Amino acid sequence: MMPLFHVSGFVLFLISASIPRHVQGFAFVTTSSSKTTPGLRPASSPSFFALEMAKVGIFYSTSTGNTETVAGYISEAIGGGVDIIDIGDAKEEEITSCDSLIVGAPTWHTGADTERSGTAWDEWLYKTLPNLDDVNGNKKVAIFGVGDQQSYCDNFCDAAGELYDLFSAKGCKIYGMTSQEGYDHVASKAVVGDKFCGLMCDEDNQYDLSQERAKKWVEQLKSEGFM
Repeated sequence: MMPLFHVSGFVLFLISASIPRHVQGFAFVTTSSSKTTPGLRPASSPSFFALEMAKVGIFYSTSTGNTETVAGYISEAIGGGVDIIDIGDAKEEEITSCDSLIVGAPTWHTGADTERSGTAWDEWLYKTLPNLDDVNGNKKVAIFGVGDQQSYCDNFCDAAGELYDLFSAKGCKIYGMTSQEGYDHVASKAVVGDKFCGLMCDEDNQYDLSQERAKKWVEQLKSEGFM
């Protein structure tokens, strides 16, 4: 741990961690000094204040690569430092160690009541999630979905609604609800009330809007205290 700089009796240290799948935190350490700054009382002894950022993980699965593309837009909007992990490859500790989970899926089994994504989510949601005791009311969850409004206008991003239902059933608080304005679909199980349960993207018909939508969504998540 090495000091980065020293300003008016404060030394900023970066706490480096070998853990690759979360955003690292920072700590401020005050140091005593013989000099006094007008209006400030010199510290009689060193004290420590830790400012730790939330650990955020992006978990997805995909059939054609579109969901992975949108996951990349989200990671870029966050500013990097967040790994994108296929849920089929995710280790339990990679999920439970996160304070905030961003989860995303495509919709493949249109019209299905369960297992709508046609990906590794279908098994994970029903066999793994129920057994993760640490995924509960203490977890913050944000959902994104990828669908096709033209070919599947009656089932747009239905799998995102399944993510919402099952993570909500575990007690997780869902962040990042968004407006349906600007979309051209007939029906969607991803709608809760009058809003989408998260970020919805259409890489087939509105691919040119996805990156900007992801950016605005991340700004919204930050304003809601998600990260």
